[in-house]
Amino acid sequence: MVQAKPPFPSKLLLLSLLVSILAIFDNGVQCFQGKKVLSMHKIQWKQGSNSSTCLSQETRWENGATILEMKHKDSCSGKILDWNKKLQKHLIMDDFQLRSLQSRMKSIISGRNIDDSVDTPIPLTSGIRLQTLNYIVTVELGGRKMTVIVDTGSDLSWVQCQPCKRCYNQQDPVFNPSTSPSYRTVLCSSPTCQSLQSATGNLGVCGSNPPTCNYVVNYGDGSYTRGELGTELLDLGNSTAVNNFIFGCGRNNQGLFGGASGLVGLGRSSLSLISQTSAMFGGVFSYCLPITETEASGSLVMGGNSSVYKNTTPISYTRMIPNPQLPFYFLNLTGITVGSVAVQAPSFGKDGMMIDSGTVITRLPPSIYQALKDEFVKQFSGFPSAPAFMILDTCFNLSGYQEVEIPNIKMHFEGNAELNVDVTGVFYFVKTDASQVCLAIASLSYENEVGIIGNYQQKNQRVIYDTKGSMLGFAAEACTFD
Repeated sequence: MVQAKPPFPSKLLLLSLLVSILAIFDNGVQCFQGKKVLSMHKIQWKQGSNSSTCLSQETRWENGATILEMKHKDSCSGKILDWNKKLQKHLIMDDFQLRSLQSRMKSIISGRNIDDSVDTPIPLTSGIRLQTLNYIVTVELGGRKMTVIVDTGSDLSWVQCQPCKRCYNQQDPVFNPSTSPSYRTVLCSSPTCQSLQSATGNLGVCGSNPPTCNYVVNYGDGSYTRGELGTELLDLGNSTAVNNFIFGCGRNNQGLFGGASGLVGLGRSSLSLISQTSAMFGGVFSYCLPITETEASGSLVMGGNSSVYKNTTPISYTRMIPNPQLPFYFLNLTGITVGSVAVQAPSFGKDGMMIDSGTVITRLPPSIYQALKDEFVKQFSGFPSAPAFMILDTCFNLSGYQEVEIPNIKMHFEGNAELNVDVTGVFYFVKTDASQVCLAIASLSYENEVGIIGNYQQKNQRVIYDTKGSMLGFAAEACTFD
C-alpha cells in the first residue's frame, strides 16, 4: 500500500512548527517575519485608585552600581477616573514640551534669556490636571525622602522648599532647608551661579540679605520654578551619598509635576546630577522605561557596570554628536526600517537628533516622517481609519480586533547602532477602547528643526549614556526593577 502524502510539503510543516516554537510571548507580543503581534486585550488602563503615596520606589547597590526603581509619574498622581481624557491630555502637554525644548535651544544659541512668561495660564479641562509622560525615582535630600521626576532634557535639579510663596500640591512634605544642618546657600558671586545660563537658559540673579543666587526655569507648558541655589547632602539610596549637591530650592513653583517633589536633571551641563557625580559613577548612567503607566517598574542605573543590565540583545553603540552650545544629547539618525523596507529620505544623516526622556512622542523632519508614514500605511493595510488627533495624523479604529500584526520599526544610527522600537511603542491609544489608535510618531513643522526621539519609543529598551566616552547604547530589555 502506498502511503498517502500530506496535503502540504513536510518542509513547510517543519518550518511552521519552528516558527511556532520560536514565537516570543511577552506582554501579549508575538513576532512574525518583520511584524509583531499586539494583543489588544493586554493593553489595560486601571480605573481604580492608585497608590496614595509616591514613596514606593526602592534602591539597591549591585556590583558597583546604584540602581533606582523607576516608575511612571502617574503612579503618584492619585486616582485616575478617566483614562481617555488623561491619554489625550498627555499629547497636548507633550506639544508644549517640544515647544519648550525648541525655545530653549534657540535662546541658548542666541545668548539671550528665555522669555517664556511665567504667567502663562496652565491649561485645564473639565477639572482634570494635565500632565506629561515622565518618570520618577525616590531619593533622600537632607535626610528626607522625596520623589522626583528624572529628565535627560533638564540640567538643574530642584525641589519645592519652605517657606513657599506659591507651590503646587505635592504628595510628600515640602523640604524645609532651615531644619537641615547640612544645607548651604550658594552666593551670586560664585562660579556655580555663573553656570546657570548653560543649565537653564537664564542668568542667575543676585538676591539680597544674603546675596543668594536666584534662578528661574520656565517650561513650555506654562510650568515654572523660581528660587535660590543651595547645596545639600543627596543620598541615592544604600548610603550612596553625594556631598554638597547643588540644586534649586524652589520658593515659587507652579505647573504639571504630578505630585512629585521636584525634578532631577540628567543633562550634560556642570549642574546636572550626572556631572556632579562623575567622580563616583564615571559619567555613565542608563535607564529602562517600563511599558505600562501604572504599577510596572523600570530602573535607573548610575554607573557603567553592564553586568547589572538584563538586556536580551547585544548593546549597540553610537557616538553622541558634540554640540558645545547645547547641554542635550544628540545622535546621528542614518535610517529607518519599516518591516524589512528601508525608507528613503534626504534628511537622514544631516542633522543631530536629540534623545530625551521627558518628551513623549518622537518628532521627525517632514521628509523622513512622510516616507515612514507612507511605508507604514502600505504595510499596515486593511484596517479602518480613524480621525487624526493633535500631532498624530496616522490613526486607525482597531476596536473590533483582538490582536493586530504591526510592522517592525527600527531606527538606525551612525556606527550601525539600532533602536528596535518595542511593539508597545508603535501605537498611541487616544481612546482606551482602541477606536482611535495612532502611529506614535509625528512630524516637525519644518525640515530644519531639531528632531527628538521621545520616551514612548524607548520603552522596553536599555538606553546607556556614556558622557565621558561620548557614546550612547541601545539594547532590548524587558524592563523591571526585580
